[in-house]
Amino acid sequence: MTTDRSGQSDGIDTSVPTAAGMYDYYLGGRDNFAADRRAANKVLAAAPEVILMARENRAFIQRAVRFLAREAGIRQFLDIGSGLPTQGNVHEIAQAEAPDARVVYVDNDPKVLARSRLLTTEAKTTSVITADLRDPDAILDHPETRALIDFDQPMAILLVAVLHFIDDETDPYAIVARLRDAMAPGSYLVVNHATADPRPDNAGGAKEVYRNTRYPATHRSREQIERFFDGVHLLDPGLVFVPAWRPDTETDITPEEVWILGGVGRKPTVD
Repeated sequence: MTTDRSGQSDGIDTSVPTAAGMYDYYLGGRDNFAADRRAANKVLAAAPEVILMARENRAFIQRAVRFLAREAGIRQFLDIGSGLPTQGNVHEIAQAEAPDARVVYVDNDPKVLARSRLLTTEAKTTSVITADLRDPDAILDHPETRALIDFDQPMAILLVAVLHFIDDETDPYAIVARLRDAMAPGSYLVVNHATADPRPDNAGGAKEVYRNTRYPATHRSREQIERFFDGVHLLDPGLVFVPAWRPDTETDITPEEVWILGGVGRKPTVD
C-alpha cells in the first residue's frame, strides 16, 4: 500500500483517524495508520480500559453469532459497521456452526472494503459492500445484499459498536426501525452501544478524542439504548454489560471496566 504526500493511500485518506482503524489498533491489529494510532493512544490515556472493552466487544459478537447459528438456526447475517477483519470474524463463527451460512459485511470505510475482500473473494457465501448506516435503504437494496440475503426468511442484523457513531440529529432510532421492519418475523437484532454511565470521566475523555475523527461518538444511557430494541423481544439476560451476555466462562470483569451494553432481540412471529 502506497502513501503520497497528501496523506492518500491507494485513494484512502490516511491523515484522518477512523473508528475502524482505531478499533483495529485496540485489538492489536496491523490494519491501521499513524493517525489512527495517535488518536487511539489519546483515548487510552483517558480510558485505559478501552483495550479490554474492544476485546470483550469482540467476544460478545462471537457468542451472539454462535448462539444464532447453533441454537436459533439463523443462516443469514447482515453485519453493519463490521470494521476491519480480524480473527473470529462473523462468517468464520457462523460457518463453523453452519457451512451454508451467508454473511454480508457493510462498512462505509473504503479501507474495510479493500482489506475484507482479500479474505472473502473465494467465498460465494460471503460478501462485503461499502455503504453507510445512515442510508439503510442503500444497504437493504444493494445488489450484493439481495444476492445473499432472502428477506422473506429469518435473518440476523448486527449493529455492534456502530450506533454510538450516529448522532441524535440523524435519528438512529428511525434507522434501526427501518432495518427491523425489513426483517422477516423470527429474525434477530443484535445491538451493543457505549454508555458513559459507569465511568463518565473516562468516557468523556474518550469522546473528546473521537470528536476529531471522521465520526464523533455519542454515548447514551441504558434507557436510550434499550429503545433500539423496540419492536423485538429481548432475550435473556436482557440488555447487559457485554461480558455478562451469556459468558462461556465465569468472569470477574466489572461493569465499570467495560461500559458497553449489549443484547439480542427476536422479532415476533405472526400468529
